Amino acid sequence: MKPRVLQLIGSFNNGGSERQAVQLSRLLIADETYDVRLAAMDRSGVLLDHVRTFYSDEIAEFAIESFFSVGFLKQARRCAKFINDNKIDIIHTHDFYTNVFGMAATFFARHCRFISSKRETGGMRTEMQDRIEKLAFSRSDAIVVNSDAVRSYLTQRTVTPEKIRVIYNGLDLDRFSRTAVRANVVTRLGLPDRAEIKFVTIVANLRHDVKNIPMLLRAAARLENDDVHFVVAGEGELRPSLEAMAAELGVAERVHFIGRCDDVPSILGVSFAGVLTSDAEGFSNSLLEYMAAALPVVATNVGGAAEIIDVDVNGYLVEPNDDAALTEYLAKLAGDADRAKEFGQNGKAMVSERFSLDSQLRNTLKLYDEVLGR
Repeated sequence: MKPRVLQLIGSFNNGGSERQAVQLSRLLIADETYDVRLAAMDRSGVLLDHVRTFYSDEIAEFAIESFFSVGFLKQARRCAKFINDNKIDIIHTHDFYTNVFGMAATFFARHCRFISSKRETGGMRTEMQDRIEKLAFSRSDAIVVNSDAVRSYLTQRTVTPEKIRVIYNGLDLDRFSRTAVRANVVTRLGLPDRAEIKFVTIVANLRHDVKNIPMLLRAAARLENDDVHFVVAGEGELRPSLEAMAAELGVAERVHFIGRCDDVPSILGVSFAGVLTSDAEGFSNSLLEYMAAALPVVATNVGGAAEIIDVDVNGYLVEPNDDAALTEYLAKLAGDADRAKEFGQNGKAMVSERFSLDSQLRNTLKLYDEVLGR
């Protein structure tokens, strides 16, 4: 009988961790080396329709209100029973919440290996949350990180380095090979259709201050070029305050908040450049997507950004909150179309070589085999 792996996913919302977990599940199911089961703490989200295209079994749900509630222990015991009844050999969790829940479930389960994940450095969690997650890491058989930066962050926090495995995010490059028809995309998204406009795009959720969208808005205010517009693709409760800030800075007509974008390749296909303004990251999926779409990038030097951005080759790095430097580099790219195109092609070649789906799958299978002693 094939070994069984339970992929425990927080939800099916359109976040970076969720997309990577769903993508990995699809790859593993297609590969057929392991018998893969799916479970979630919240079974809702826009990615669920995609999941149903490759997974037809029931998706177990273990919903909790708080880690400190009686319901948490009840659901952890339910999950442990599910693990035992289904003879799960490995449970693989993918973010802070599933890491902690997976730790509790495997405490009650029998003979199940536990692989946790870490996709960000500092800035996302409270001190108490960091302590709880560190406990989860201490009980893990292995910890998957998506960059050397995250590995260094964990080892500095005295997480056992031998447990840590760097497996870079994989990217479905075929999604970015289609040609986007500019007129169709801008009409659908309500963007201005003037041909001279160069769109600079950021793909980021608007739920957490760590994405630092105000830095982008300040750069937009500094950039004295009416032909450069900024597209913010993402949803979240911070949107009203960010739109108000754009109005205060006098850039509301050049900054377009388009909400959740279900077709990222299309908007990147009509964009001129991609940006990242985060104060902290693990390894940004957005940077990979920008490069796969052959865009030059300007990003804050956080997390694993320096592992994929080769300065003056495929983009530029700036320090967090240095909107003056961000403005300078965007102006340089906007004024030199040949350089921008060269950067974009260099980035696409690098992503194609290092961040393929095959590489992600191969390294994950190797880790599962090691954890089970195969």
